[in-house]
Amino acid sequence: MRYPSGHPRRPRLRAAAVVCAAVAVAGPAPAAAWATAPQTPARAAAPAPSPDPFDGLAPDRIADKAVDATRSADSLRMTGRVVADGQRLDVDFSVDDRGSCKGRVGIDDGTAELRRLDGITYMKGDEAFWRTSMTSQGVPESRIAPVIELIQGRWLKIAPGQAGSGDLSEVCDLDSLLDGLGKDGSDRAGLTRGPDAEVDGTPVATLVEKDGDETTTVSVAQEGEPYVREVVRTGGDEPGTMTLSDFDRPVKVTAPPAGETVDLSRLDPGSPV
Repeated sequence: MRYPSGHPRRPRLRAAAVVCAAVAVAGPAPAAAWATAPQTPARAAAPAPSPDPFDGLAPDRIADKAVDATRSADSLRMTGRVVADGQRLDVDFSVDDRGSCKGRVGIDDGTAELRRLDGITYMKGDEAFWRTSMTSQGVPESRIAPVIELIQGRWLKIAPGQAGSGDLSEVCDLDSLLDGLGKDGSDRAGLTRGPDAEVDGTPVATLVEKDGDETTTVSVAQEGEPYVREVVRTGGDEPGTMTLSDFDRPVKVTAPPAGETVDLSRLDPGSPV
């Protein structure tokens, strides 16, 4: 079982929504790897529902059910912490199967709000967000300052066909985000069932995979649909946490007022996609 979206051996969350903030001057940015998760108290063990919906099922079969249920969701919310090129990224956004999404992203000490609907992406970041993201792309200060002056307090509008729009469409594509869960089940060998627990009050079964000094624990809901509720990775080079929630809840997105937006073409009309 892998983290949503990423390299076959290094589960990742695509955080292009964050680093693509600088597409106007630097082009598409790389995907993000998992960062160390903040220390949180250990979850209390929870008794399984009676009867246990997974009683008698092998761990790989529980994983099959979890993947099928999660991939069938019309929408969900993802929250987690990732890192790209040594920078801390915090992600909290909701996405549906129609390409709409909204939420907040953070890069080091900066934050930005993201909205996407009808194929158009809007991003509104603070100065720290824009400066950090552009600096990480190698943009010189002489170009950063004018861009920040133009977009400070306003929404950057990125239309289909403009630089970075392809990466951003993947960020807001539910199927792409969930590709890392694996459709063929080839990555589920070696799973074991751990102790039952709770995630946000929901009883869950835990599935554990060990790979050297890395341990990945996947929590699967025992009530209602068997959605993947949480993925936690400890040890190794890329520990971190991803939580999934708000399955099938409508994602209502509205476009910012036209007077509060700046079209990407005003920053760099000739940027390639």
